[in-house]
Amino acid sequence: MRYRVLLSDALGPEGLARLREQPDLDIEAKPGLSPDELCRTIGDFHALIIRSGTKVTAQVLEHAKQLRVIGRAGIGVDNVDVAAATKRGIVVMNTPGGSNVTTAEHAIALLMALTRNIPQAVAAVRAGKWPRNLLGAEVCNKTLGVIGLGNIGTIVAERALGLRMKVIAFDPFVTPETAARIGVELVTLEQMYPRADYVTIHTPLTPETRGLIGRDAIAKMKRGVRIVNCARGGIVDETALAEAIGSGQVAGAALDVLEQEPPPADHPLLKLEQVICTPHLGAQTGEAQVNVAVAIALQVAEFLTKGTIQNAVNAPSLSPEVLQVLRPYLRLGEKLGGLAAQLAKATPTEVTVYPSGDTAEREVKTLTTAIVRGLVGSLFESAQDPVNYVNAPAVARDRGIRVIQSKTPHAGAYRNALGVKLETPAGAVRVAGAVFDADTIRVTQINDFKLEALPEGYILLLHNQDVPGVVGRVGTLLGENKINIAGLELGREHVGGMALSLFHVDDPVPDAVLAALRTHPNVVSATLLKL
Repeated sequence: MRYRVLLSDALGPEGLARLREQPDLDIEAKPGLSPDELCRTIGDFHALIIRSGTKVTAQVLEHAKQLRVIGRAGIGVDNVDVAAATKRGIVVMNTPGGSNVTTAEHAIALLMALTRNIPQAVAAVRAGKWPRNLLGAEVCNKTLGVIGLGNIGTIVAERALGLRMKVIAFDPFVTPETAARIGVELVTLEQMYPRADYVTIHTPLTPETRGLIGRDAIAKMKRGVRIVNCARGGIVDETALAEAIGSGQVAGAALDVLEQEPPPADHPLLKLEQVICTPHLGAQTGEAQVNVAVAIALQVAEFLTKGTIQNAVNAPSLSPEVLQVLRPYLRLGEKLGGLAAQLAKATPTEVTVYPSGDTAEREVKTLTTAIVRGLVGSLFESAQDPVNYVNAPAVARDRGIRVIQSKTPHAGAYRNALGVKLETPAGAVRVAGAVFDADTIRVTQINDFKLEALPEGYILLLHNQDVPGVVGRVGTLLGENKINIAGLELGREHVGGMALSLFHVDDPVPDAVLAALRTHPNVVSATLLKL
């Protein structure tokens, strides 16, 4: 199959060359499309590669009938409606590592330029002046407060330590031990604000971080603090910052990002001498442009041609090596989810996943997604609304299905076991399975019955009394209707009790035959499954 890839923003020549090397990809570069033009163009493309210029809105995605992946050359995906993409099953990828060093170095450069009044001095000299009275400061022995100790924040901290600064940081996802290993003291924001001479921001823009640096936060900061933002516009309340600079609470600010880019000519911060503003140059180095262009080109190509997901913001990311090991577990998970859905007599309210033994050491989140994909795909999938690993959790959530993980390292009868329990208004359904090797998976339990059944193709499932003649009668009836039996597995409580019979058949069993089977005095139920 050939895949069509649209580039709606300019990509570095190195990345474009990597894309054109792929024999299965047809590349069309159309930078500068308007929103309406993008809507008219996107329909027949399988992949869209963007930078910060393209806005991928829900309206655009409504026209993206074939789209499978959006590749963002850079780290920020705030110009993509990720929720809308997820519901449509579209993978959204970025390149989080390609511009880490570049962005961190830009933050340090702005910090130094702000401290030593470098832009003001350059402007004065160019204007024919020689202002020797531009008084700066030293960063040595000053305290830098880093908000967000991720990849970029960590590099900033390391560079600041090299400048002999004292570094304190806030990040709710980092442990004190991790921070201490790089020489950083982990603190709360309440502890940081009165201590920091500088505050630099390295977090994504989220509902929680929008307006994080506002009037209340600035009021708690040390008087004369300097603020650096190379993260995202909107994290700093720009009106509050302008007021604080005017009052002297903030000595100055260096901003690479603003809430509106480019800003209006009458923006209050642009009128202040104490503010340095660069036009979103954090990732703008030759090295970074090559890195992100090549990275996103390879990621998109790998996804389209091999199904490998890397650096996705809305789906589990797996390396080819991990995917190879995990593949039979994912296949088992999908089969168990589909089996449980077909056995349930009502839409489930809750699904619990039970990996045990060696399976509990695998990528449990991804295995859970496989089960949910099989479950909701069997219940709700249609040609208009396909279900995949990207949108399956969202479909389950929208349908009110709660997903729970409960793993245990204890191995029961099987070392690589995976169990599923559905709670429905009509009662509980339990199924389990195991991976025997890379090519062999089996269903090992259906409710209270133990067995080892191949989860593949059409299966006639009978719940019957364990008495002579039932299997023979089923075989005769199927033969009379020219339905071939490909295999048979049995599970039973005890001799003379209840049994479960699984007949693998080459073709679907007609409703009339199922109805005839149900009239047998020893048959409790007859169900056709498709796995």
